[in-house]
Amino acid sequence: MQHEVLLELKDVRRSYNSGASAVEVLHGINLTVRRGEMVAIIGPSGSGKSTLMNIIGCLDNPSSGSYQVMGQDTLHMTPDELAALRRDFFGFIFQRYHLLGHLCARENVQVPAVYAGVRKSKRDRRACELLARLGLEERVDYRPAQLSGGQQQRVSIARALMNGGQIILADEPTGALDTKSGQDVMRTLQELNAQGHTIIIVTHDPRIAACAHRVIAIEDGYIKSDTINDKVADPLALQDEHAAADKVLAEDKVLSEQPVINNQWAKTWSSHLDRFKEAFVMAYRAMLSNRMRTMLTMLGIIIGIMAVVSVVALARGASERIISNIASMGTNTITVYPGERMGDVRSGRVRSLTARDLVALQGQPFADSVSASVQTSALLRRGAEESNATVQGVSLDLFRVYGLLLKSGRIFSQGELDSKAQVCVIDDNTATLFFPTEDPLGKTIIVGNVGLRIIGVLAPSDSFVIRGEQPTIFMPYTAVMTRLLNQNYLSSIVLRIKDGFSTPVAESSIKHILLSRHGREDFFLQSSDTIMKSIEEATMTFTLMISAIAVISLVVGGIGVMNIMLVSVTERTREIGIRMAVGARQSDILSQFLIEAVMVCMLGGLMGVLFSYLVGQLIMHFWPSIVLSYSVDSIIAAVLTSSAIGIAFGFMPARSASRLNPIEALSRE
Repeated sequence: MQHEVLLELKDVRRSYNSGASAVEVLHGINLTVRRGEMVAIIGPSGSGKSTLMNIIGCLDNPSSGSYQVMGQDTLHMTPDELAALRRDFFGFIFQRYHLLGHLCARENVQVPAVYAGVRKSKRDRRACELLARLGLEERVDYRPAQLSGGQQQRVSIARALMNGGQIILADEPTGALDTKSGQDVMRTLQELNAQGHTIIIVTHDPRIAACAHRVIAIEDGYIKSDTINDKVADPLALQDEHAAADKVLAEDKVLSEQPVINNQWAKTWSSHLDRFKEAFVMAYRAMLSNRMRTMLTMLGIIIGIMAVVSVVALARGASERIISNIASMGTNTITVYPGERMGDVRSGRVRSLTARDLVALQGQPFADSVSASVQTSALLRRGAEESNATVQGVSLDLFRVYGLLLKSGRIFSQGELDSKAQVCVIDDNTATLFFPTEDPLGKTIIVGNVGLRIIGVLAPSDSFVIRGEQPTIFMPYTAVMTRLLNQNYLSSIVLRIKDGFSTPVAESSIKHILLSRHGREDFFLQSSDTIMKSIEEATMTFTLMISAIAVISLVVGGIGVMNIMLVSVTERTREIGIRMAVGARQSDILSQFLIEAVMVCMLGGLMGVLFSYLVGQLIMHFWPSIVLSYSVDSIIAAVLTSSAIGIAFGFMPARSASRLNPIEALSRE
């Protein structure tokens, strides 16, 4: 089996479309290559030798005919199966070296093993051994730009041997080298052939062809001759005579080492994870090598995420402030109004709420405190000073219901309530307006035509029962009903629910009690819980509406990512070709570019969140009235959204990259 046929081409033809017609470049090529041969394919430019080399290396497919590698016909192989041949069986040496500029020599050599699923420790060790054997042990961490042409070609040779390189395909390997470097490369190739590697060299230089034992001349797409060079010893005979393969295997464990691929491990989850990690590192380095382009790509995502996070934080801050204000009015309150609903024009004529309803509700187990409410407006006078004021007729419990605190004095007593006493508690606005320099306690103030003695002053409050800067007077509701309004019904009844009691249960109980008393539902309830829910719903609607507008900037940013990634694919077409030539699958290329797009969007999202927070802090510092409340959920959602945009808008460029033709990709500079 030592001299078995490795490659066999039968009537291979290759045509290319040129306008409306097809141009045939190869015309019925028949060729066999045995294991261990050193073959030179020579011919002038345009003769078809490079096309033949591409077909042999599975970078291109014949238009017709049969090409078999170790008895397997490549015509019906999938792209990934062809990639496996390039990765595990062939080793490529190019005229222009085709090294990846952002990787060092050791990393360039490792690339085929990465796609083969070789463990990192093993491929690191093998890459360093190969480079040391080729005289580059001091250059393993040098990038291509730091190496001479000859050194770069030796790195290319090491890469070709990384996965074993049973067949080494050298396309004009000395074309870009000086004479001495060219001689060194050819000497290395001859040594590799002596160690059992099959070498196929494509060249137009007769001096290079003269180094091979077998020379195939090709012209105008036909094989003109297939001759043996008697001046070069037959490597097959030498291998038979000296048992070269086994002998060299013992003498030189590096260049003749068997393929390093462990097919069992290559199929494990660890191998897939390792490939993903390498794709992540490659994507990161590609981003780092194009910092300005990466930042410009991120800009749209940053602006979009900033807008979304800031809008949500602003809406949450406004909602929390409103809810806090409602809570300060009285936590978990229910108010009973006459009529069918808020805004009912007939509610003023409904006079069914009475003091007896108040007494009935006061004894309920869910009621923490209950107060009547009779409200009117009146002219407030003291000496020459006068002002319109809101007069609130209330029970003793109202101050607890709404959490109103006294600044000085006291509230009226039950006796004063029962006797309809002409006393009042004033708010801080009234005290400031009518008593700017004196203590109002004990003083008299005129409400309408009724004189009232001030017994208490409330502390400043944001409660809705104290409306802005307008003076507010609190009197016993009995006094308001008889002395000011001459009525026997209440405007409303407000309850504060005990902690631990369910608001819906309390509402149901109140309805049941009042229905049994009135015989019909001539009232309606409004709870602070309902108000809060309404505010939250309104805030959510507002947030969603503004966020939808902000999402437009995210979509624009996503389109920017897609455009830049398409440009990136175009700029890096040669890199894609190199990776495909050394065995990258379509999925490997797809994942690398997709990871890059997602990384750009995720970093943009995180930066957008950070900038949103910093800008929010500045806004709250200079404008304390504006409150932004950041939510962890919204931040996570923003980052996930930016990642989804990376996947959605990065998929098409990544897919485009994965479907590039390796030949066309390699030909681009």
